[in-house]
Amino acid sequence: MERVIGRYDEGRKGPLVICFGAMHGNEKAGLKAIDLMLKMLEVEPITNEDFVFNGRFIGVVGHLEASKLNKRFIKKDLNRLWEPERIQWLARQNRENLEAEDLEMYDLEVLITNEIQEYKPVRTVILDLHTTSASGGIYTIVPEHPLAIKFALGIKAPVVLGFLEGLKGTTLHYFTSGNFPGEITSICFEAGQHEDPKSVNRAIAAITNCLRFAGCVDEKHIENRHIQILENYSETLPRLTRLLYRYGILPDEEFIMKPGFTNFQRIKKGEYLADNQDGPIKSPYAGYILMPLYQDQGEDGFFIVEDTVF
Repeated sequence: MERVIGRYDEGRKGPLVICFGAMHGNEKAGLKAIDLMLKMLEVEPITNEDFVFNGRFIGVVGHLEASKLNKRFIKKDLNRLWEPERIQWLARQNRENLEAEDLEMYDLEVLITNEIQEYKPVRTVILDLHTTSASGGIYTIVPEHPLAIKFALGIKAPVVLGFLEGLKGTTLHYFTSGNFPGEITSICFEAGQHEDPKSVNRAIAAITNCLRFAGCVDEKHIENRHIQILENYSETLPRLTRLLYRYGILPDEEFIMKPGFTNFQRIKKGEYLADNQDGPIKSPYAGYILMPLYQDQGEDGFFIVEDTVF
């Protein structure tokens, strides 16, 4: 397995769209979606003579080593380490002394920087594809920036705001704060449950809608099903929510989520959600539950979001 899954470029200048799969190594749907998208782009000009692609699309494996082992991470969560100071520190270190996630992060940062500097795009869009251990809703996570929010709404899936305040060191933090040249829009898309085959279809639809909204492809060349897949799945889900609460799991905590919770399931204040060595864990708020933890690795027990407006 190589870091770069593939590139597509017809030679027409335009946006640079970098798409990550498996930033958490056990989330393989994004990798399959990127591979299929690249194959679809290759054959599109053959089956559709009018097809035009502006810009460049690159598919990238986020956590190469963890992906090979089908683990979320090796020692540390790669999507909690993206701090400018840490990147600067890594650049001064001997690679032989670095842990797995530090190597992955450094290599990704160098790759993105080189791609942007080489292509010099009018705009860079970074789409980070994920899946969850719980079933239920799909959604996008974006920074508090009007363009990013409009971009995410263009993907045709629910949008969750406020995650940059509730978490630290994510790709969204680093890829939207002036750490790379030029204008960058960064979006995270959660495509569904890890093992659900339809998560791949939804990730393909998200990539397609992202390319459309970025201006890489014209809407007339996009099959309506790519829009309908996400619109239909999102029909009963809240369109725009904001993070209200995160339950962070402490080191050595014996956290066990109660079975049966799904993404965007309504919960009540005081509802019994999980257990640890000290007893029941109850919800401090009413709202919708997101990403209840049903896997061994992870630092986030669950999130609670509430309806909001843009």
